[in-house]
Amino acid sequence: MKSNLEPLDQKIIDAMQSGKPFRLTDPFFEPVNPWKDRAIAAMAEINASTTTDELRERLSELTGSEIDATTTIFPPFHINFGRALRIGKNVFINHACSCVDLGGITIEDNVLIGPRVNLVSENHPLSPSEREYLIGNPVVIKRNAWIGAAATILPGITVGENSIVAAGSVVTKDVPPNTIVGGVPARIMKEIEGNAVIGTV
Repeated sequence: MKSNLEPLDQKIIDAMQSGKPFRLTDPFFEPVNPWKDRAIAAMAEINASTTTDELRERLSELTGSEIDATTTIFPPFHINFGRALRIGKNVFINHACSCVDLGGITIEDNVLIGPRVNLVSENHPLSPSEREYLIGNPVVIKRNAWIGAAATILPGITVGENSIVAAGSVVTKDVPPNTIVGGVPARIMKEIEGNAVIGTV
């Protein structure tokens, strides 16, 4: 899976994460398309990995940044771009996680991600005439957060440090640090202090 593609200009990546509409068919963004094709091809190799070391190595090649040896990712793992995903140390990602990362996804240290979680950093305008455009907004999962099974984190969302997103939730607003959120759309349910869960909000 070694790539001989030209490196992407950081200006292109920044533009895709700016929150402003863009089209991949515009000349400025055309260099992204071969990288998307590479991600499609890479998924077959990544998900054919037979060890965690092998999977980390192949995903590191796709993302262009080393996945630390303390991080564990179970296949299948799905991603549509790769160059805008950053994963920290001591992260655990269970099977069938989907990362839509053109808009940027950062997973900080010590994060737990349950099975079938969706991290989505891309959206489209509401107007039918403009839906060919993409709008990228980074998703950030701060350190020590825990994302429950089948939760969906929408574009532009930051999940705060130590927080928990309950299984099946759809997160449409930033999650404050040290809180538990749940539901569709997710709302604050409890606060976390130290090793204890306190109160109901």
